[in-house]
Amino acid sequence: MVKRELIFLGPPACGKGTQTNRLSEYLGFPHVDTGSLLRAEMAKESEEGKFAKSFIEKGQLVPADLVGKIIAKKLAEDDCKNGYVLDGYPRSLEQAKMLEEINAKVDNGEEAVFKAIYFDIDTQILIERIIYRQSCPVCGEIYNKKFKPPKTEGKCDKCNVDLKTRADDNEETAKARFDTYFNETAPLVKFYEDKGVLYKLDANGSIDEVWQRLLDIINK
Repeated sequence: MVKRELIFLGPPACGKGTQTNRLSEYLGFPHVDTGSLLRAEMAKESEEGKFAKSFIEKGQLVPADLVGKIIAKKLAEDDCKNGYVLDGYPRSLEQAKMLEEINAKVDNGEEAVFKAIYFDIDTQILIERIIYRQSCPVCGEIYNKKFKPPKTEGKCDKCNVDLKTRADDNEETAKARFDTYFNETAPLVKFYEDKGVLYKLDANGSIDEVWQRLLDIINK
């Protein structure tokens, strides 16, 4: 079995989280979500977590060395030996080069297929996805009051607990995050395109429509 290393690019709220969770279950690979890993550090109020929080609350990128250290530890674990679904990393050219080094060390000469999948979507839709977004603090399921509301307002369909809205899910912070993304992260599209490993995915449409497009790319 050839190892599959899958990363996902795209601005905040483009649908990566929803689709990568589903893909992780479909493939049986771990879903490595850097946002969740960082939030776990913040919840523990570790030194790294406090440092990361000061950047995230301003819509800025967390320093590459801190994120890289957390990612390297995760990708070296046994559950990633056949492949992984990596969401939210890399976010800069510096991190992309760091990931190449991490993969080379973890793969240790074994064959692996690497794909970078770019979620292409209209910015105005993204802003609405962010400001109406809610999530379950127990299972992590993501909802949207406008596009994907829960069956009972304010309650998770699975856990029946109160949904939470992240403090940084507001229009001002959203715009700051887009500015940061397009300045720092968008060059990754060209980086992976030049390497011949970039696959563009039209992320406009329903969750199921995007899912089918994603499967087409994964099964190529």
